[in-house]
Amino acid sequence: MSAVVVNEGLIHYEAMGRGRPLVFIHGWLGSWRYWVPTMEELSARHRTYALDLWGFGDSDKPGRIYTFEAYVKLVRDFLDKLGVVHPTLVGHGLGGIIALKFAAENEGWVDQVMGVSVPLLGEAVQRNLSGFSGNGDALAKLAARRAKFTEVEMEVRKTDVSAVTQSISDTLKDDLRSTLPPLTIPALLVYGGNDPFIKPAEAEWLRRCEDNVRAISIDNAQHFPMLEEQNKFNRLLKQFLDAGNDLSTLELKEEWQRRLR
Repeated sequence: MSAVVVNEGLIHYEAMGRGRPLVFIHGWLGSWRYWVPTMEELSARHRTYALDLWGFGDSDKPGRIYTFEAYVKLVRDFLDKLGVVHPTLVGHGLGGIIALKFAAENEGWVDQVMGVSVPLLGEAVQRNLSGFSGNGDALAKLAARRAKFTEVEMEVRKTDVSAVTQSISDTLKDDLRSTLPPLTIPALLVYGGNDPFIKPAEAEWLRRCEDNVRAISIDNAQHFPMLEEQNKFNRLLKQFLDAGNDLSTLELKEEWQRRLR
């Protein structure tokens, strides 16, 4: 177990591999742990990092700073503390929101950004998540019903539920569609075609974006495509990393994906 002190609080993280830095940020259900299969796959060419946000996993649970602003600052301070420069950020759900906001506010720090199962606006959050107001047991049951993976179930009970409810409340009032167009770095949005929690980005809106913003749906996946369709997800991530600034080179096989634009 590795940890650093950030803003007088303990942040747990794990790292593996060597090469260009690749930083994974988890979502509302679980912790760093569900990124392990992807980290192992990518570690041959990348130095991979996965951290627990405030309120999740083995990081501190201060209670008062579960805001987008605090999480963006946490990521910035974490990268600075570890000396990570020009990473690719990969965020899932809440982590995807933070990754996209961080990239928009600190574009010189980030080479590429991938958002997985990210709601671009509050209306994209389905009722079973947007209406969550329960306790730790209710959160664990929600995860068990929708994410039947050991990597998720073993960690979700560590969560400070207020970190979930506060950040979901912020999400319902947010609109990331104003964040993406100013970005000039490559930004890829990945959705599970059967996600019970998050609706995908609107195709009509995506058509108005610049060529550096793309969205892809993995049809058979739900909310955790990195676990439900590991090979497909990892292949897509590798292609994205190799594509550089030209996302038009992402030519994915029709039998396992569907473009949204």
